[in-house]
Amino acid sequence: MQKTEFIEHVAKHAGVTKTEADKVVRATLEVIKETLAGGDKVTLVGFGSFEVRNRGERQVTSIRTKQKVTVPAAKLPAFSAGLDFKKAVSGKATTPVAKAAAPAAKAAPAKAAPAKAAAAKKPAAKK
Repeated sequence: MQKTEFIEHVAKHAGVTKTEADKVVRATLEVIKETLAGGDKVTLVGFGSFEVRNRGERQVTSIRTKQKVTVPAAKLPAFSAGLDFKKAVSGKATTPVAKAAAPAAKAAPAKAAPAKAAAAKKPAAKK
């Protein structure tokens, strides 16, 4: 999905015009860039975290010349996916549904589940 398609989807889901969605998406990305450039972390609970990771100076071997080359230290942006995001991508997430506040019903006491018998191990299948 390209940026223009993303903006169209945001506009549709938010019920706003494409122009308004474009402004919001651009502003969001700019705030994330500015925050990371300032050395801070951006955490969007359930979605993930954007942060700057420091990569130290290291020695590598040039494939062409077979000589050792020093790669200087660098600061790189990184993203770590949140649990809800990981579940959604893996297909294990459930869509949140807005529930009306209902009076709490008195729950029946829980019964202890019977213990499961240990399953016998099967031999590994030959490939």
